[in-house]
Amino acid sequence: MYIDTEGSFRPEKLKGIAERFGMDPQDVLDNVAFARAMNSEHQMELLSAAAAMMSESRYVLMIVDSATALFRTDFTGRGELAERQQKLAQFLRALTNLAQTYGIAIVITNQVSADPGGSAMFSADSNKPIGGNIIAHASTTRLKLRKGRGENRVMKVIDSPMIAEADAEFALSDGGVRDPE
Repeated sequence: MYIDTEGSFRPEKLKGIAERFGMDPQDVLDNVAFARAMNSEHQMELLSAAAAMMSESRYVLMIVDSATALFRTDFTGRGELAERQQKLAQFLRALTNLAQTYGIAIVITNQVSADPGGSAMFSADSNKPIGGNIIAHASTTRLKLRKGRGENRVMKVIDSPMIAEADAEFALSDGGVRDPE
């Protein structure tokens, strides 16, 4: 299952990955339940629809790209921050319930924002995740991705009960993730 909040889902990427592994691209796409969320309320409603689908068919993975984008645009300014965080927490709790009830893995992406505070002077990376502690506490394993040299990317384990903090370099291609160049 894939919930897209920013219009970034690209079926052609899945086709390339399927072809790399000798799979029929159409069969792969037929096994993906996709929905585009239009606002944070609709994003919540999609979880109810997902639960109904999971009660009838077996799913193993749900991706929400990005979990915070619509909450960020629907609730703006400091005056709405408390309500945004409350609604975001409800969404994350519903995701956790889906994972526990149906035994699925859930991957969420998150946005970051520049931190113009003093820490930028002492750190090479002045970005901070949107959602703050609510996202951190709702996540079992947190990974941070950044651009490396050329087409390479670097993934850093930020927090995990099972994986030691470390960096891993990889590259992206039309066929998916591959070893770095």
